[in-house]
Amino acid sequence: MNPVGWQRVEAAAGAVVALGAAFVLDGWWWPLALFLVFDLSAIGYAVNPRVGATLYNAGHSLIGPAAAGAWALASWGFGVPGGRVAALIAVSWLFHVGVDRALGYGFKESDDFKHTHLGWIGGARAAHTTKD
Repeated sequence: MNPVGWQRVEAAAGAVVALGAAFVLDGWWWPLALFLVFDLSAIGYAVNPRVGATLYNAGHSLIGPAAAGAWALASWGFGVPGGRVAALIAVSWLFHVGVDRALGYGFKESDDFKHTHLGWIGGARAAHTTKD
């Protein structure tokens, strides 16, 4: 399997773990209910592809879920309210990123929405595939 294939398998594994964590937190429906919310980061494409790619990539980085997870752990550790909600947001976000990457929707290049770090997606893949 090539490195891109492994990245996609790894992302699917992360999505499965995130969904399992949501079940443990008694919030299995959160990842499903919030799934499209994280795609609001694509609103930057209304400005231009560079702004769109930058905002989309920021919303689809693992930094966001990690920060929300850290907030959840800190909240529980110090008795601050909101730890469970932060944890459910973190696992929902991780689930979204994992599913997206497993399906080939990686970080966007600034030239075209369908050009990602995992390659071209959809019909653009066939148009950009070179034949030997």
